[in-house]
Amino acid sequence: MFAATAVALTAVLTAGTAGCGNPEFTYVNLHDGETYFKVPASWRQVDQKALQEFFEPGDPASAMAQIRKERMALAAYDAHAEPSVSHFYGLGTQDEPFVFVRTTALFPTERDAISLNSMRDAFLPFTADRRRQLEQLPGYPLSAFEPLIDEVVHPGDGVRGVHVRFNYAIRGARTQTFDVTSYLAADGQRVSTMMIRCSAECYRKRAQELDKISKSFTIKRPIG
Repeated sequence: MFAATAVALTAVLTAGTAGCGNPEFTYVNLHDGETYFKVPASWRQVDQKALQEFFEPGDPASAMAQIRKERMALAAYDAHAEPSVSHFYGLGTQDEPFVFVRTTALFPTERDAISLNSMRDAFLPFTADRRRQLEQLPGYPLSAFEPLIDEVVHPGDGVRGVHVRFNYAIRGARTQTFDVTSYLAADGQRVSTMMIRCSAECYRKRAQELDKISKSFTIKRPIG
């Protein structure tokens, strides 16, 4: 069973002796038991109920909602003093980083359809075909796409995936930088995806900090 909450374990990783000083990172293990990442200890967790409602709208008591809850785990952390799921796309005047992680157990039809390109397009359109499709929609809010990184990754244990980074100008917001890492488990049963977002200016200033988060994203081989 997948729970829609995350277990956060805060550890001291300071330059001094372990056990002294303030914690540097919060370590997060999603309840699927296999997905891990870390964020600066000063970042705050986004309310889990609000997060679930944002990504899974509709009646939470419906049969489909219960199935999705069983198969999906979500977690998000916000550097803003008042964390909110509304900061996911960087709308408004705030200019603080936001990280979101989702892990999903795939249905057989989804396993058949999964590809590196579908993982590139996990949250926002990155591939040319997907961008062309969505640009035809009335009132489409994204423009000025700028690809920054596009690489296939093989972190080990049979895991494969993609790491992409790109900019979009979003109507009503500053140009945003999105960093997406998406992994397909070795058995092909599960996809885990991390998205880090900040304004383009913010991302440049905090690139070292944000890269640490991206590189910490790990999925482990199931035991047994």
